[in-house]
Amino acid sequence: MSTLSALTRKPQVSGRMPVLPLLAVCLGYFMVMLDVTVVTVALPVIGTALDAGVTGLQWVVDGYTLVFAGLLLFGGGLGDRLGSRRVFLAGLTVFTAASAGCAVAPVPGVLVLARLVQGLGAALMVPASLALLRAAYPDQAARARAFGVWGMVAGLGGGAGPVLGGVLVASCGWRSVFLMNLPVGIAAVLLTVRHLPVSPAAATRPGLDLPAQAAVTLSLAGLTTGCIEAGALGWTHPGVLAAFLTFAVALAAFIVLERRSRAPMLPLALFRARSFSASAVIGVLLNTGFYGMLFLAPLYFQRVHHYSALHTGIVLVPTVGVTALGSALAGRITARTGPRLPMVTGLLIGAAGLSGWLLAGPNTPYLVLVAPMVAAGLGISLTMPASTAVVMESVPAERGGAAAAVFNAARQIGSALGVALFGTLIAGGLVTGLHTAILIGAAGFLAAAVLAARCVPPGVRGAPHGA
Repeated sequence: MSTLSALTRKPQVSGRMPVLPLLAVCLGYFMVMLDVTVVTVALPVIGTALDAGVTGLQWVVDGYTLVFAGLLLFGGGLGDRLGSRRVFLAGLTVFTAASAGCAVAPVPGVLVLARLVQGLGAALMVPASLALLRAAYPDQAARARAFGVWGMVAGLGGGAGPVLGGVLVASCGWRSVFLMNLPVGIAAVLLTVRHLPVSPAAATRPGLDLPAQAAVTLSLAGLTTGCIEAGALGWTHPGVLAAFLTFAVALAAFIVLERRSRAPMLPLALFRARSFSASAVIGVLLNTGFYGMLFLAPLYFQRVHHYSALHTGIVLVPTVGVTALGSALAGRITARTGPRLPMVTGLLIGAAGLSGWLLAGPNTPYLVLVAPMVAAGLGISLTMPASTAVVMESVPAERGGAAAAVFNAARQIGSALGVALFGTLIAGGLVTGLHTAILIGAAGFLAAAVLAARCVPPGVRGAPHGA
C-alpha cells in the first residue's frame, strides 16, 4: 500500500491511548530538541565564565548538532539491529550523563567534549523513538495521535529553549541549563523500562556500513571545522583549507562506498526524485538561515543592548512563540492544497523576516525587530511540516525510514552550518557581521522558495504535524 493511501484512508476506530509510553518517548525527544536552542541565551554568560571566545561558543552549539546530524543514520541502523528500546535507553543514558558533564565543565574544551557526547545520545534516541511509538500503539488511530504529539514536541522543545534558558541562567546560573536534564532523563529511563515494549532485534539485517558512516561523519566535521575556524584563522589559512579538503575527499569517499555497498545506509536512488532532493536542500537552507539567526540574536541583544539572559529569553518569544501556530496552520493548508503553497509562502515570509534584521543597529529600538522575528518564526513553522510531507510522499513506503533520517540529518547539517558560518562572519564586528549573515540567510530562503516552486508537486496531501 502506498504512503499516500496509508495517510488518506479512514483510521480505525480507536480506544483510549495510553499516556505513559508516549510520555517516556516525548521526554527524551523534548530534551534532544531543547538542547539545540536552550544554550543560545546562555552563550554570552558561558563565554564570560569560562573565558571562551566566539569560536569556542560556536563549538558549544555545533559540537552537539554536528554529532547529532552525522550519526542519525547510524542510530537508525543500530536500532533495527539491536532493538529500538535498547538503543533508546542507551541514548537516554548517554545523553543524561553527558548533560552532567556539561554542567560541571571547568573549561571550554571539556564543555565542548561533553556536548559531542550529548549529540551521540541524541542520534541514538531520535530514530528509535518513532519505532517505539509504532510498537507501543498498534491501534492505527491512537498511533496517529501519538505521532502528532511527537511531532509537536520538536516545535515546543526548540521554541521553549531560549525562554527557558534565560529563566534558568538568571535564577540558577548557566550550569542549570544542563542540570535540568538529569531529573528529566532519569524519569524518561524509568518510564521507558516500565511502559515501553521490548522491540525485537533484526538479527538477519546486514552490517551497519561503518566505513561509509565514518566517511560521512568526517565530511561533516571537516565542513563545520572549516567554517568555524575561518573566523579566527582566516579563510586561506592552511588549517582551514585542510578542513575543507577533508570535507570534499570524505564526501567523495562516502558516495563511492555507498554505490558499492550491498546494503547502503543511504540509498542514493532516493535522490532521483526531484521533490525529495529539493526538500533535502530546502531543509539545509532553512535551518542555516533560521538557526544562524537564532545564534546571533542573543549575542546582539546581550552585547549590543546589554540585556540580561532573562531579558534576552523574553525578547526572543516573538520568534519562537509562533511555531505551534504556524505548524498547525501549515498542516491544514497542506491537507487542502498540497505542500507547495505553504512551503513557498513560508519561505518568502521567512526571507522577509530575516531581511528585517538589517534594521538592527547599536541604537535600534526593540519594537522595530518584533515583526522580523515573528516573520522568521512563522516562515520556518509554515515550511517544515509541508517539507516533511513532501519527503515522505516522494519515496516508496519501505524507504520511509531512510527518507526521514536523511531529512532530519539535512536539517541538523543546516543548523550546524548556520552557527559555524554566521558566527565566523561576526569576527570583524557584531553588527556588520550580523547584516552580512542575514543577507546570506535571506538569499538562502529565497533560493529555497524557487526550489519549492519548481520541484515540489502541488497536489501531494497529508502533512505530518510539528515543525
